[in-house]
Amino acid sequence: MSPQPMTVQPFRVAVADQELDRLARRLADTRWPDRETDPDQGPRLEQIRALCEHWATDYDWRRCEREINDLGSFRTVLDGVGVHFLHVRSPEPTALPLLLCHGWPGSILEFRHMIGPLTDPVAHGGRAEDAFHVVVPSMPGFGFSDKPTTTGWGVPRIADAWIALMNRLGYSEWVAQGGDWGSAVVEAISRKGPGGFLGMHVNLPMVFPTAQEISEATPDEERMLARALNYRTLLDGYFKEQSTRPQTIGYSLADSPSGLAAWIYTLFQDVTDSDAGPESVIDRDEILDDIMMYWLPNAGASSARLYWEARREQSPPPGPNPVPAGFSIFPGEAVQASRRWIERRYTDVLHYRRLDRGGHFAALEQPSVLTEEIRTTFRSLR
Repeated sequence: MSPQPMTVQPFRVAVADQELDRLARRLADTRWPDRETDPDQGPRLEQIRALCEHWATDYDWRRCEREINDLGSFRTVLDGVGVHFLHVRSPEPTALPLLLCHGWPGSILEFRHMIGPLTDPVAHGGRAEDAFHVVVPSMPGFGFSDKPTTTGWGVPRIADAWIALMNRLGYSEWVAQGGDWGSAVVEAISRKGPGGFLGMHVNLPMVFPTAQEISEATPDEERMLARALNYRTLLDGYFKEQSTRPQTIGYSLADSPSGLAAWIYTLFQDVTDSDAGPESVIDRDEILDDIMMYWLPNAGASSARLYWEARREQSPPPGPNPVPAGFSIFPGEAVQASRRWIERRYTDVLHYRRLDRGGHFAALEQPSVLTEEIRTTFRSLR
């Protein structure tokens, strides 16, 4: 049951044993397709079979459940929808409140390895003056947040909800970070200009080059454009499906754990900096933790609808964004932006850096690097 409006209540994740037993039976009863005839057709049959066999026999959800509960798990109602979030306060009295925004197929667990260093930097070899209070909400339709029952829950409305959440938690000044859809939400927050919002950091810039910029691209920018084109033409089939017919794919995602696993694993394979071997950069159990955040609450269809909503939203307002901003560009990310493209759109660039390693799931692939990028971006705003 959702908590009463305006209240924040502790929320203990406790999945029934029957649900886990049912999942194991479904995995054991999977009817597999035949082997792929070319590796470009998607995850190899042997990869997904191995992942699902481990999921059914050796994977331990209770470990993940304890981690969520131990971090600080809460629920509240925002704009009529119950929202689950992590809230971890720093022991440092001068800590800066930080909102961390996930995307799809991510979850609040993306930031699991960053929360300790961000909230208690001294205990992790850092400096007390870099401490943050951390808030990590699960978007409506994702994880253990409620599913919207009407249309209209796109990026702008989520941005409004997160502004309300930070106010409800008593934070008068705060900053935000995001990747994937989290970047879009952070951008929307910055454009709304809420009182006390000091700055933003993203690892997927909402920067889309104009025709003139494309024609004038440097060799380095041409490589970025080629990478984005490869993504749009070969790797974004899921994007087109979820943008147009999320309910169609939703039936499969709700009914088949192996189908859900393959649908999500494809993104881990395609956009991590791993040469199509995501387990080399993200622990296999952590990939399954993320998949469970969609399987257990039956969030396959409800999360996919965010893409459908986004197709119907207006473009962001024209003109440069005046909010202080930082940008971290990871080499495995599909959508990248040069410094000059960014500086034409943001009037106060606090930080811009091209990294040597890491991809789309930077918080899981390179958590210490992303942590330091966040610290560096916001130091001047404290």
